[in-house]
Amino acid sequence: MITKSIYDYINQIIPSEDLLSNEKLASHTTFKVGGEADLFIRITNKEQLIKLIPFLRRLEIDFFILGNGSNVLAGDRGYRGVILNIGTGMSNIAIDGNLVTAEAGALLANVCKFSSVNGLSGMEFACGIPGTVGGGIMMNAGAYGGEMADVTESVSVMNETGELMEISRDAMEFGYRKSAIKNRPYTVLSVNFRLSPGNKDEIQAKISALMEKRKEKQPINYASAGSTFKRPPGNFAGKLIMDAGLRGFSIGGAGVSEKHCGFIVNRGNATAADILEVIKEVKERVYDRFEINLEQEIILLGDF
Repeated sequence: MITKSIYDYINQIIPSEDLLSNEKLASHTTFKVGGEADLFIRITNKEQLIKLIPFLRRLEIDFFILGNGSNVLAGDRGYRGVILNIGTGMSNIAIDGNLVTAEAGALLANVCKFSSVNGLSGMEFACGIPGTVGGGIMMNAGAYGGEMADVTESVSVMNETGELMEISRDAMEFGYRKSAIKNRPYTVLSVNFRLSPGNKDEIQAKISALMEKRKEKQPINYASAGSTFKRPPGNFAGKLIMDAGLRGFSIGGAGVSEKHCGFIVNRGNATAADILEVIKEVKERVYDRFEINLEQEIILLGDF
């Protein structure tokens, strides 16, 4: 519970305009669903995090770090705690030779565009990923044969006590949709990307081709959280779902995309409960048919 004294202390660190009480998470997630968070804080610099996170931990107040909300399903009953939104307020991108440094709140698409304008190749795969640098690093986001592990040189983080650390690429423990960040109390502050010099026109042509492919293959006209399930070893989630006869399957306002069965979409009036029920039904039917357990890629947040 966020008492007045807790709010007043936080207000000494965060300006009032960046403190939103009872803020609807539907406004901050790409699924466009989710109830109210007790307190939603827009973060604008790492110094705020250094003060806030140890304070919240000390008082045992639940908190969640949210970027663009592109890999999250927020519950209809909201979140009883504090949302720390690392977004546009921490989204600077800079260049030094072949090294691009991006703050955690920068959109991956913007890092891709910045790199291409400066004639640097390597980030093309990320132009269609709707997440931020922080979320992308945590999940080792990838698409079209590329992933964050391929281009990361080092990651600046803060631990649970507010101490700043620099983690090398080799120590990041990158794997399929995972990294050292995922299971440790670290907060990503910025990332150094090591890219390669290239021809601007060729880089842009590759980006355009990948974006066209995304438009052709993915249901970008519907709200979603991207791929709902991880790729099972030796198989594809979308194909398994399709072969289980679930193309277009729906509950309430949520359903399996007819364009790409690996996506569960909000058809316009879905609740989080609808989406969660579709996820459960898909997992059950795929297991019944193929004895394969589909593992969720998306994170469940709050109360359902």
